[in-house]
Amino acid sequence: MEPNTQPGTVATLRPADEKQPSWRNPPSNLEAEQALLGAILVNNRAFEQISDFVKPEHFANQAHGRIFETIGKQIERGQEANPTTLQFFFEKDEGLASLGGHAYLARLAASAVTIINARDYGQTIHDLFLRRQLIGLGEDTVNEAYDPEIDDAALNQIERTEQRLYDLATAGDYQGGFKDFASVLTVAVQQAEAAYKRDGKLTGVGTGLTDLDALLGGLHKSDLVILAGRPSMGKTALATNIAFHAAKNIRRETDEFGNESVVDGAVIGFFSLEMSSEQLATRILAEESGVGSDLIRRGAMGNKEFGQLVQASHELQRAPIFIDDTPALTVSALRTRARRLKRQHGLGMIVVD
Repeated sequence: MEPNTQPGTVATLRPADEKQPSWRNPPSNLEAEQALLGAILVNNRAFEQISDFVKPEHFANQAHGRIFETIGKQIERGQEANPTTLQFFFEKDEGLASLGGHAYLARLAASAVTIINARDYGQTIHDLFLRRQLIGLGEDTVNEAYDPEIDDAALNQIERTEQRLYDLATAGDYQGGFKDFASVLTVAVQQAEAAYKRDGKLTGVGTGLTDLDALLGGLHKSDLVILAGRPSMGKTALATNIAFHAAKNIRRETDEFGNESVVDGAVIGFFSLEMSSEQLATRILAEESGVGSDLIRRGAMGNKEFGQLVQASHELQRAPIFIDDTPALTVSALRTRARRLKRQHGLGMIVVD
């Protein structure tokens, strides 16, 4: 913008030669939608390739979504879905009528080349749907930030946004489904090989307690372990020792592609709802150094004990333990923070005390 500063006038701005912003349409690919529908109309087996992750609402063109939904219902009834069998359902459909009615269905089928790429078309449609959802989520986030509720803190909005992003990410995961037994068996053999090479001969993460590891084989992915007992029986001490042992013995390997993975031990996320992070660190420090926690708190240490404390602290700094001592933490907030830690540092174990 260039100022207009003629004598005796108020300074104004006049537009320069920059380009004016243009309207941006949400991402879509009508050709891919037409190609997918045509492939299904020609050969209904193409529906099996994409029906587990493509839904009617994923289509940018609503008429295409209704066509896809009707095709699915027809196939689920065990009947052939083609322009002739679907003609009755679309005779009174205004959206399809605007496209050409039955003639449009016939044109879709006639223009179909092959069903081999049906899954690729489906993934394109699904990906563009996620992008449109992501745009909407971003707009909602901006609007909420501009016009917040009086009792709605910014951190609460961040947690809600992270939850929506996670829900969108999980809804967009179409890599699931059945796994053949041969591939699952290969993973099981790899886990057994890793256990054979470990010093502790465990398939899971060691707890540091020999008898417990012998019974459980270590702690495994998806395990939920509950330490129950009366107050002041040492539950926190036991959970702390297990977590510290797993973090202390972490071992990473890098493959030929430069990808790093944890082959032993785990990155720990410790949610301490009763004890402060400083108290928890003091307890771990006392356990590792052999100096009583009461002596550390009172500062009643000699030179020997203080030297042990300093040496232990240097070793502990390398342990990947992350402590959150937020009191009265909600389940949703805990879940959000755990996912964030997983994304940033590769979380392997969660401890909630």
